Amino acid sequence: MLAKVSHGGRTTRTDILEELNKLPPSEQLDVVESALHRVREQLQSGKPTGAVERRQRLSIAADALKTEYETDRELTAFATLDADEFIASPRK
Repeated sequence: MLAKVSHGGRTTRTDILEELNKLPPSEQLDVVESALHRVREQLQSGKPTGAVERRQRLSIAADALKTEYETDRELTAFATLDADEFIASPRK
């Protein structure tokens, strides 16, 4: 149902509500009750929310690649520029 309405791989709240409105009221209620049940289960289980889970995955990935970023010359080639003063151009 929602695969067709995603924007850049992400389905928006507006998309979900528009699709929900296409269903008969009894099915809308079923969908909302199911979603509420899932959210309650996630909150009660202590399962990380999307944002927390994303940060955890990014942290794990960064830790896994730390040595590469510290030693691989191709990844550190521009690190010498870090000491240079950066002057931003004025916004137009």
